[in-house]
Amino acid sequence: ATQKTKPCRKRSGKEVSFDFKISVIDEINNGLISANHASKKYNISRSTIEYWMKKYLLQDNLSYY
Repeated sequence: ATQKTKPCRKRSGKEVSFDFKISVIDEINNGLISANHASKKYNISRSTIEYWMKKYLLQDNLSYY
């Protein structure tokens, strides 16, 4: 018999450390590599990198207040 109720599917994305995200963002912000190059180099989608950068910038701005 096949099981009809499937457990919640996990996200297919791989977990990466906060430090890794920061290092990728720093490389882009410092002009060492482009977001496009970073996505190919680290095998991360550009939209993911843009998402990290948005979150990082928001967090960065909040720390000033």
